[in-house]
Amino acid sequence: MRKFILLLFCANLFAQSKEIPFTLEDRDRLIRIEAKLEEMEKRFEQIDKRFEEINRRFEEINRRFEQLTQLFIGIVAAFAGIVAVTIGFAIWDRRTALSPYIRRSREIEEREEILEKALKEFAKVEPKMSEILKKLGIL
Repeated sequence: MRKFILLLFCANLFAQSKEIPFTLEDRDRLIRIEAKLEEMEKRFEQIDKRFEEINRRFEEINRRFEQLTQLFIGIVAAFAGIVAVTIGFAIWDRRTALSPYIRRSREIEEREEILEKALKEFAKVEPKMSEILKKLGIL
């Protein structure tokens, strides 16, 4: 029995170690597969080149956006500066244009006060003036 089992084991080893013949058809099939793999490799290289080109274009677009953003900021800053200068000039112009009238109105107020004091003093001496000032509500 042992010999029989040993014989089966050896036969099994022979059967497994037996080489499978490699035919010309198998070789042609492998050559075709290799050719397809090379073709796929070329396609992948082309796709990689396209992606590199797309990346380069995106970088150019990003640079252009940055330039446009800087230009826009410059335009806004220039416009803000022009507006600030215009408002400053308008305020300065109003102040210088109105300053003589403001001084003149202060002088007139001072003269009115002086005249009012003079009339009150004169009303102390003159009774008719006192009556007139009372009617007007000054005294």
